Amino acid sequence: MTDYYQQKQIIARVDKEGNILGKIEKWEAHRKGILHRALTVALIYKEQYIIQQRRHPAFDGVFDVTSSSHQIYVNGKLQTTQEATYGCLRREWHLEKSDLGKLKNLGSIYYKAKDPKSKLTEHEVCEVLVTQVKNLPHPNYDFAYGFFLLTKQKLIDKSGRFYKRFAPWVKKMIEEDKL
Repeated sequence: MTDYYQQKQIIARVDKEGNILGKIEKWEAHRKGILHRALTVALIYKEQYIIQQRRHPAFDGVFDVTSSSHQIYVNGKLQTTQEATYGCLRREWHLEKSDLGKLKNLGSIYYKAKDPKSKLTEHEVCEVLVTQVKNLPHPNYDFAYGFFLLTKQKLIDKSGRFYKRFAPWVKKMIEEDKL
């Protein structure tokens, strides 16, 4: 795994409404299942969602739409969700702001899920964003095993073959119609 996962990062500890309660180190939050702020961004290319097969210490190998990350404290100040999103897409997809359409925030979801393959728990108030990409990007394979494209119809089909492999937060987004 990449050195990125070894970095000490401070994220926002929150309540279920997303109000900031304090700061916590990212991996401590995941080891202890402490509720924190996060984001997921869905990229759409030619009316299809880009689905990433995650390469990550938590929920490794599951399908995500398209990438998930955290707003972190930089020089004592919490990143905006937009700043964190652009940083995530630069790191995981080699994308710049100029490669994207306008970011649309679809609201937040709350969920808690224990990773069956590790000792980590995702417990998050996760903001969901979506944007169009002008060209099909290629992932940074330090963060993904691969990717594929899905129509929205196939993405939200709970009886389809993809649904069972989605990350818990993606299933929650589908349940709450946040995509």
